[in-house]
Amino acid sequence: MTEQSYSEDPLADRETDHYRKEYVTTFVNKWDELIDWEGRADSEGQFFIDILRARGKERVLDVACGTGFHSVRLTEAGFDVTASDGSAAMVAKAFENGQKRGLILKTTQADWRWLNRDVHGKYDAIVCLGNSFTHLHDESERRRALAEFYAALKHDGILIIDQRNYDTMLDRGFSTKHKYYYCGDQVTAEPDHVDDGLCRMRYSFPDGSSYTLNMFPIRKNYLRRLLSEAGFERVRTYGDFQETYAEDDPDFFIHVAEKSALHLVRWGSAASDDKPDIRNVTETYYDSDDADTFYSTIWGGEDLHVGRYATTADIRTASDLSIEAMIERLPPIDAQTRVLDLGAGYGGAMRTLVRKTGCEAVGLNISETQNEYNLGKIRAAKLGNRISVRHGAFEDVPEPDASFDVVWSQDSFLHSDQRDTVLAEAWRVLKPGGHLIFTDPMQADDADPAQLQPVYDRLSLNSLGSPGFYRAAAEALGFETLEQEEAVSDLRTHYARVREELLANYDRLRENGASQEYLEKMAVGLQNWVTAADQGHLAFGIQHFRKPD
Repeated sequence: MTEQSYSEDPLADRETDHYRKEYVTTFVNKWDELIDWEGRADSEGQFFIDILRARGKERVLDVACGTGFHSVRLTEAGFDVTASDGSAAMVAKAFENGQKRGLILKTTQADWRWLNRDVHGKYDAIVCLGNSFTHLHDESERRRALAEFYAALKHDGILIIDQRNYDTMLDRGFSTKHKYYYCGDQVTAEPDHVDDGLCRMRYSFPDGSSYTLNMFPIRKNYLRRLLSEAGFERVRTYGDFQETYAEDDPDFFIHVAEKSALHLVRWGSAASDDKPDIRNVTETYYDSDDADTFYSTIWGGEDLHVGRYATTADIRTASDLSIEAMIERLPPIDAQTRVLDLGAGYGGAMRTLVRKTGCEAVGLNISETQNEYNLGKIRAAKLGNRISVRHGAFEDVPEPDASFDVVWSQDSFLHSDQRDTVLAEAWRVLKPGGHLIFTDPMQADDADPAQLQPVYDRLSLNSLGSPGFYRAAAEALGFETLEQEEAVSDLRTHYARVREELLANYDRLRENGASQEYLEKMAVGLQNWVTAADQGHLAFGIQHFRKPD
């Protein structure tokens, strides 16, 4: 077909199967003019590649491959990609585009509603991009497609799905910067008609030709609800590749939906003595919307560690001073230095360290939510060539022996009930002469664990380390003890300041999505830490050890 086919009233063509009459060969052949592969690659950067790599995904199904832009990019990045589309013309064009770049794409034609009939096997990830999901005009078909996606994913698979910002189009009218998705300078993409059941987009090209697509204007929160009801446990939403955005600003929303996650399979071990695996507890806690809203709001989305308060009462400034204090204790760092951050959180420490010294850094962290946020910050800072992010646990570091000059950590080891194993992993990955430097909220050497139960309860901990424990465990491995600083006053001030900011920003936190139960429990928990510090039960300070040459 070379001519699009509509009824006498195109606005009445509101059925899913009509897409077959819209993606005619002449339109498909012009699609790459609309996208502009080079412009699109520049605008989205490593966004999808980073998300897939950070989660350890390898086998990817591109269910709306179009002319192959994302299938080609992901294949070139080393992923095992199957390119699929409901349009035979699009699949053929994708294969042709792959050939032009020296690739033989695995391609198949498949309708999402019968995906598992036509595409076999399980995938680590499915991507459904280019506003394609809005070709489904009936809710029953949308639900069926999501069920097919869910069934085609492995137990810990993810679905990445995008959509136009129809909320703004429906509520305030159409406007676009064409900054990220449709990058062709001489091509326009604007709606002829928008109502609650139809968005009819017109694509006009420099030669005077134009084509239209009839799509259903799906609202953002409606799609998020469908994803949750389809069984996806967690849905993160980005606007034009950023996690924070004004609701009416992005042209497109991107949803990253996580299928049910089996933590024990992921980490490869089970808890003992019928106690919960602290890694699971920690991952679930920091991946929750409550925790993400609280920490990103109160700490400013850069760091999660205790600050230095001798010269300031500002949490963000104090956090920066804590990083500076650790850098000052290390030998000179340059572009040849490799640093591993265990429990990197939002990644602010490594971004600061790399900007200041030019070193190479790896951030290992258990929270996928924080890792995705960190990756966005790394892209924005243009540090992607110096910092990489790994999703994993620091009891089993996915890095080779003797591969780092410095192992760094801030206030993370408390989340492990195998802290001796964490130190052993630090020893393993450090080069001879390498430095281990960290801070950790600790209990005093002579503290009674029974008196610390309210402190443990805030983060569902079984215990805390102590200065004596860390010194003994480190020296047993062969480390030299360089310094064990005493700075518990900073710990006390920090938790008091965080509690003050929580109470001052309570309404804002609730508006941003934090639950009342979470905030009230946090306020009590923070006070328990302040009280324990006042009673002499806690310890804190920089712990600095060296692996002998």
